[in-house]
Amino acid sequence: MPWIEATLRDQRVLARCDAGGKLVVSEGRVDVLYKAGASKLYRAGASNILAGPQAQQYTEEQVAQGGLSYLGDAIPPKATKATSTKATAASRKDPGGAAPNGSWVAYTDGACSGNPGPAGAGFVLLGPNKEIIEGYEYLGSQTNNVGELVGIERALDLFPNEIDDVTIYTDSQYAIGVLSKGWKAKANVDLIARIRQKVKARKNVNLIYVKGHAGIEYNEKADELARLAVSSRKSEVRGPS
Repeated sequence: MPWIEATLRDQRVLARCDAGGKLVVSEGRVDVLYKAGASKLYRAGASNILAGPQAQQYTEEQVAQGGLSYLGDAIPPKATKATSTKATAASRKDPGGAAPNGSWVAYTDGACSGNPGPAGAGFVLLGPNKEIIEGYEYLGSQTNNVGELVGIERALDLFPNEIDDVTIYTDSQYAIGVLSKGWKAKANVDLIARIRQKVKARKNVNLIYVKGHAGIEYNEKADELARLAVSSRKSEVRGPS
């Protein structure tokens, strides 16, 4: 199938389309590439992709060869600190790196088919000594917001008990709002109250917003794991105990 020039949240991408230039949508998502010739394929929400009627199309062979002037070098956007207590400058500027100064970081995401519908949470934890813990959890019929919240909760559960300074990256403004900005919870009240207690149990928990589906490696991985929970109807945690 061909590819078409498109924009995804103000970033230029190539999106999968049919011969008529119509986006190929599966389960609400479209295959995208951030750079021609790239081997890594991403899945982005169809509602976030814009492709004009006169947008240039490319064959699979043209894209595989790379060097298309439309894309140039895709630059992942910087993280925006939505809320944080003593977040480090390195964390704000460079999401995707290893945990600094003996701390731990996590990337979490939620997925849902139907909203409400089959839902899952995904999480990737990174330690200062290159430890990686990753996993996913199937949540049954829930909303996407529940998936986002449970992803954060599982990260809090899996951080080593002795670590007080942790950072969690999420693309859910809702989760950040209800957990640390004082937003009043109209739904998921018990779940939110439980997570708030787990946040308070640690000395310093930073919740930082990152833009979803923007090529940030571990954010994309958390999304992939959340979708795996939905598709497999299973739960799993992998990594050091």
